[in-house]
Amino acid sequence: MSKRTLAILAAIGATTIYGINHTVAKGVMPTYVQPFGFILLRVTGAAILFWIISIFGPKEKIERKDWGRILACSALGMVINMLSFFKGLQLSTPINSAVLVTITPIIVVILSALFLSERITLNKGLGVFLGFVGALGLILFGVEIRQDAPNIPFGNFLLIVNASSYGAYLIVVKKLIEKYHPFTLMKWLFTIAIVINLPITLPEVMQMDWANIPLWAYGSIAFVVIGTTFTTYLFNVFALTQLKASTVGAFVYLQPLVGIIFALIAGKDHLTLIKVAATALVFIGVYLASKKPKPNLG
Repeated sequence: MSKRTLAILAAIGATTIYGINHTVAKGVMPTYVQPFGFILLRVTGAAILFWIISIFGPKEKIERKDWGRILACSALGMVINMLSFFKGLQLSTPINSAVLVTITPIIVVILSALFLSERITLNKGLGVFLGFVGALGLILFGVEIRQDAPNIPFGNFLLIVNASSYGAYLIVVKKLIEKYHPFTLMKWLFTIAIVINLPITLPEVMQMDWANIPLWAYGSIAFVVIGTTFTTYLFNVFALTQLKASTVGAFVYLQPLVGIIFALIAGKDHLTLIKVAATALVFIGVYLASKKPKPNLG
């Protein structure tokens, strides 16, 4: 099997885990673990696992000039991204979170235009507009009265913050991925994330009643720490070594499909007309924003 095929399988695997995560993580919050407390468990568990497997990787030293970029990547990809996603998921619904995460490629288009001077074509401009209309629709009109989703509009807003910070992370981390081994990069990104997250997240970890958490909830927590954090980040950085960032980013389109199907099967969410319409707008927007322009032959 070629490395490219393995990279594609890794990207599909990461997206599938992310899709399932919307429902699994929601199932234990906030009863057994608060969203911010969950983040400390995630980054600490992932840091430990990456330090262990880095034994099998090359011994690399980070250059002094790269520490600023590493700090920015950690803040965007392992602090703002994670905190806003889990708090947003607690306040909103699994289907909303699965849909809103797909605006990440749209964010990448906007940030690439601002910071990398990439031209925004008519298709991309229209895609950005439709995607944000869909996202805004979920925030303003996707309001339901649900005990497990206490503030859907604000939760949806935080999910957009999550997608935006992750989009920025993908742009900032690109140069580092080309320079350092994935194990080296991930162990430092997650270690720095522990330090930044600690004052925000430690109080919620201290509140956890470990003795009364049922076995299935421990299983869900383990899935999020090992699967959604360690495995997905490992899969994605491996995929990025063989595929373009835009190609890896395209796999995010599978996430709502997996997320919606799993949430419906598990009976943890339901479809409404607003969700279907908003999802369609986001999908069309993402498609147009990510579509490659036809080469000018004339």
